Amino acid sequence: MRARTPTRREERLAQGRGRVTRRQQEEAAARQRRIVLVAGTIVVVVVLALAVARFVQSNAATAGAPNSPAPPSLVTQVAGVDAATFDQVGRGSVTVLPTPVRGEIQRGPSGLPLVTYVGAEYCPFCAGERWSLVAALGRFGTFSGLQLSHSATDDVYPNTPTFSFVGSTYTSQYVELSPVELQTNVRSGSSYSALQTPTPAQTSLLQTYDGPPYVPAQSAGSIPFIDIGGQYIVSGASYDVGVLRGMNADQIASALSDPASAQAKAILGGANALTAAICTATGDTPTDVCGQAAVKSLQATLAAAPVP
Repeated sequence: MRARTPTRREERLAQGRGRVTRRQQEEAAARQRRIVLVAGTIVVVVVLALAVARFVQSNAATAGAPNSPAPPSLVTQVAGVDAATFDQVGRGSVTVLPTPVRGEIQRGPSGLPLVTYVGAEYCPFCAGERWSLVAALGRFGTFSGLQLSHSATDDVYPNTPTFSFVGSTYTSQYVELSPVELQTNVRSGSSYSALQTPTPAQTSLLQTYDGPPYVPAQSAGSIPFIDIGGQYIVSGASYDVGVLRGMNADQIASALSDPASAQAKAILGGANALTAAICTATGDTPTDVCGQAAVKSLQATLAAAPVP
């Protein structure tokens, strides 16, 4: 029996069904591509979110996080650097040595030579100088209650890791420490929140020595300010604080064991200079510290500088 030839109407219907099927297939393929694209986008977003979370977590200590107790192991790394490393560093990369004033020896309540520190938590130059001060004073005594902190997030060298002296104590049979942190690292209007009030004695030292002729007029009132037993003063950072850029506190402390590192040359060089000044106030005691080669060399340099 001969097959029936489809009518023209049947041919048009078949062609229409074919076009519908192709269109459905194309739409299904497009939906599949959209699903794959959306899924891929979600994966990328999740991966980026996890990466950002890890970055924020790893940088919490220097990204606006509140102060926290400094781990004893970290304090030991900074305050317990060995004599050989100090001697290898020498002056290091210090650019500004303590300025001689050689007045009457300033003494604390116990009668020991007094080191007075005035700074603020927001201040990046204070952040840098505290590393040197902790390393220097660690040669004469011990700290307890030091806090980990950082400089302001919106200043030069933002979030520079450092210590804060707020709530800390220092014990030594050779020297006393009188620190004050004037402001926090938290914005309050156009400045930073007040933190501690200087004592009349601290205010007197600032007014006497943190200006001409000991400090250039354009730098008068600068912090950090350190008075070392009425013999020397420091105004501003002793070294380029930029060498600490991008590092956390653990990395900085670890770098101090390598006398060739930029951080050791800056921080320990500053500590040697501060130590030499402190030894002048303590009458070169203790001898195991004040007799070290780097300290004696810097002490001679400081002694040769005229009082402004």
